Amino acid sequence: HSVLKSLQPFKMYTILSKVHSDRNVYPSAGVLFVHVLEREYFKGEFPPYPKPGEISNDPITFNTNLMGYPDRPGWLRYIQRTPYSDGVLYGSPTVENVGKPTIIEITAYNRRTFETARHNLIINIMSAEDFPLPYQAEFFIRNMNVEEMLASEVLGDFLGAVKNVWQPERLNAINITSALDRGGRVPLPINDMKEGVYVMVGADVPFSSCLREVENPQNQLRCSQEMEPVITCDKKFRTQFHIDWCKISLVDNTKQVSTFQEVIRGEGILPDGGEYKPPSDTLKSRDYYSDFLITLAVPSAIALVLFLILAYIMCCRREGVIQLVHHSAIQKSTKELRDMSKNREIAWPLSTLPVFHPVTGEIVPPLHTDSYDNTSMPLMQTQHENAQSSQLFPSLPAFLQDRNQKHSFQFLKVHLSATEENY
Repeated sequence: HSVLKSLQPFKMYTILSKVHSDRNVYPSAGVLFVHVLEREYFKGEFPPYPKPGEISNDPITFNTNLMGYPDRPGWLRYIQRTPYSDGVLYGSPTVENVGKPTIIEITAYNRRTFETARHNLIINIMSAEDFPLPYQAEFFIRNMNVEEMLASEVLGDFLGAVKNVWQPERLNAINITSALDRGGRVPLPINDMKEGVYVMVGADVPFSSCLREVENPQNQLRCSQEMEPVITCDKKFRTQFHIDWCKISLVDNTKQVSTFQEVIRGEGILPDGGEYKPPSDTLKSRDYYSDFLITLAVPSAIALVLFLILAYIMCCRREGVIQLVHHSAIQKSTKELRDMSKNREIAWPLSTLPVFHPVTGEIVPPLHTDSYDNTSMPLMQTQHENAQSSQLFPSLPAFLQDRNQKHSFQFLKVHLSATEENY
């Protein structure tokens, strides 16, 4: 039994080495955790370039997830800008996960050879001293992206500038959040614009007077007018970090009243409601054939009646068709009369013969030439003759111009003969 005990650790190490060499990290709860997925570390898992001596620079991307789940824990984020840059896991572990190992599966994809390599990252969250820190301040840095701020050198410079302004004994970075995760807009790719990043830090001493300057009425008024507030310690950050002081947030946990209420948990047993009684097997069957017929017959009958009514209105009660028939009959009769007028053997009306001018005695040419189309000749010549006589002799009596006078043509002859005798 003692021999088996001594061999147990060796067996566990052998099993892990077969899967892949795992990494163990020990972050503290409430303190920013940053883990860089280096491409150089994973390049050894992929075959080198075909040409010996050539430096390999394969595009590599990463996929991270909690073991047995499709995504990461809620407190853990991941970012990688391009396949040629390193990936970064970052976040602030919660107290609920203290003492529970969190296994993150990291899968690296080689975009040139399409090969994969998998490693496991075991996160052992430890409890932090004096957690949480009572005084917390969140800064918004406009000239940084989240992956730039996660670099250890840049983050160290920022914490050093905050420490010079705040003068605390303990200062920790609590969390870092991209402005895009807070509803910010993607910046335009001009003038090297950045997304912006929120950095929350915590300390064990109250806020300094410089940080409190944001809360005075003058600066609050300037912020409401979208103007830069006047902060005396801004020059300590301006050389590297452009801070939006209007978006700074100061939280004093010592003044907050705890609203936590103890939850009284029950035994977790539902009250006894008796045994479940399933439906009996002797239920009577129901015939739905009649219901089916009624469902189809009634709408079909209504639709048929409406169709018949519509057909009667459209086909049997069309007044426009009757009007078209009448018009066609009139047009046909008119055409027949005009064809008959072409063949009639009667004298041409006087309007087609030469006449004498009543004053000068000159011969006036006829109103219509020999090539005149007689199809347009009026059906009643007396009507046309009356109209022509009224144009040639405007001095004639008005009764000669009346179309309803039956003997107007005879009067016109008498008048013309009298006119010739005078000349």
